[in-house]
Amino acid sequence: MTTNKEILLCKYGEIVLKGANKKYFEDVLCRELRKRAKRYGQFNIYRAQSTIYIEPENGECDIDGMFDAARKVFGIVTVCRCGVCEKNMDAVRALARAYLPDFLRACKTFKVESKRSDKTFPLNSMEISAEIGGEILSVCPHLRVDVRNPDIVVQVEVREYGAYIHAGAFKGAGGIPHGTGGNALLLLSGGIDSPVAGYMMAKRGVRLEALYFESFPYTTELARDKVVRLAQAVSEYAGDIYLHVVSLTHIQEELVKNCEEDYFTLLLRRYMMAIADKMADRLYCRALITGESLGQVASQTMEALNVTDPLATRPVFRPCIGMDKEEIIQIARRIGTFDISIEPYEDCCTVFTPRHPRTRPELEKVLVQERKLDFDALVDEALASAFRIAVRQSD
Repeated sequence: MTTNKEILLCKYGEIVLKGANKKYFEDVLCRELRKRAKRYGQFNIYRAQSTIYIEPENGECDIDGMFDAARKVFGIVTVCRCGVCEKNMDAVRALARAYLPDFLRACKTFKVESKRSDKTFPLNSMEISAEIGGEILSVCPHLRVDVRNPDIVVQVEVREYGAYIHAGAFKGAGGIPHGTGGNALLLLSGGIDSPVAGYMMAKRGVRLEALYFESFPYTTELARDKVVRLAQAVSEYAGDIYLHVVSLTHIQEELVKNCEEDYFTLLLRRYMMAIADKMADRLYCRALITGESLGQVASQTMEALNVTDPLATRPVFRPCIGMDKEEIIQIARRIGTFDISIEPYEDCCTVFTPRHPRTRPELEKVLVQERKLDFDALVDEALASAFRIAVRQSD
């Protein structure tokens, strides 16, 4: 092994708890990391002891880019930038002196924690920590040891393939690997909530397809472009996404002509759910995903959800259902969708909005309005308008 080389250690969380299928999850995770690594050079990616090693094969690799990319891969709990050397104390001391000062310059206190999974190593964990602590103090005299509340914790790990030193673990995306939870169709609007819902389900291993409803010419191509950019932001975590675009213009015009105004929103939601359910059949998606949050708007009361849900023949996942707006916004800011979501373009849900929408609808009264139109014919017509846009991961 090359001495004083920097690599990445990626540690995963709940995958460790998997039983006989643990290897499947690990294989998917390594495959996703290898896919993302192609943009940053040639890396050797392998696993051992519930850790994935990302090792640059030459000096041309962009390890900074790979570090950022690894932190967005679902299934990874922490990512560490590590110096690596041979498994002997002279090499470990030399590595500590050469590698750590840049990480410690802004700190005032530190402590060293050591793990020795290779029990043939001559020093125990306490002895390793004492030795490396001394080396750090010799090259960083401004530091002092604080074992209770240090500014930074230096980790020394003696593992199967070498000795590793790192100063601080960086939080990863968490969750379970992309694609291990099956396929689902995300109803993606231009708002704040639905991109967050897609991100949250992707974190549980779901592979996403997305469905966007537009009402051209009442909504513009700028509104569609906004949703494409939202899908792009989500794809940085969730992988490539196909965005399927369906026109609701004719349905909305027929609702305005034939139905009572205060039922417009509920009737439109029923059409959207029916279209999404049929689209999910075409795409072999086993569930739908929406960004609904209970009570946030008129169509998201418990009574309203009971009116729209019967149109779906598969589970409807609503990961935001119990969250308030501020919690959703915090996630949106973190994943980079918030600033896009607040761009002021109309979407299909904001045109033809009733002045006083029903908040506690009765299904029978909704059906009376719905029967004024040829429901199935309008659904099929909308589906016939569908086209798709490939949204590729950019990182």
